[in-house]
Amino acid sequence: MLLVSHSAEVADAVRDLALAVANTDNPAPVVATGGSIADGPGTSAVLIAAAARRVDQGHGVAVLCDLGSAVDTVLALLSEADEHGLPFPVRFADAPFVEGAVAAVVTATAGGDLSAVLDAAEEMYRQRKR
Repeated sequence: MLLVSHSAEVADAVRDLALAVANTDNPAPVVATGGSIADGPGTSAVLIAAAARRVDQGHGVAVLCDLGSAVDTVLALLSEADEHGLPFPVRFADAPFVEGAVAAVVTATAGGDLSAVLDAAEEMYRQRKR
């Protein structure tokens, strides 16, 4: 799992929450990245690509993003995955950031494959809070 936010602190907090909910000593690998290279808010294709390579364990990487420009950056990277040295496969999850991250990490930790992880994350759009 790769969590991409405009803020490194937000990405780290969502990662921590998802791992806490997974509640295991052997969770699926999750890397959080956020902010710009200059340490401000934003998104950095360089940081995202590096994070995708760090989290890759050969089974695929699911990517969740917080805001629209993070989505745009990730989709641009994916459209030129080979040029950026991204692992294969890397898939974008069209899911709410917090709920999708929790569902994806729990599913991956339970042994779900990349398709199941994406489905779990994206299912969160259909879950009503009330």
